Amino acid sequence: MIFNLVIIKKVDKTNYMQEKIQELIIMVLQHSNRYQPNIEFSALSRLREDLGLDSFNLAELTVHIEEEFGVDIFEEGLVITLGEIYSKLSSSH
Repeated sequence: MIFNLVIIKKVDKTNYMQEKIQELIIMVLQHSNRYQPNIEFSALSRLREDLGLDSFNLAELTVHIEEEFGVDIFEEGLVITLGEIYSKLSSSH
């Protein structure tokens, strides 16, 4: 019973993290008038090519992620995909 509870908490935390990152990306894109309502998120989505983030958007996203999760996603180098963001955040918590 306890084991199931731990798995559920981990899944809930992962889902929250992924949803929050997607919300932050949408917010950043809306602020720069680059948001497209048909945007599709997957772990393989490339931040620039698929999601449409430019350098300024990436800088803003980095600040929001660091404020929310306490992690600088670019501290160890470039992040290309949404999955890489998820991985860095998951491994830091």
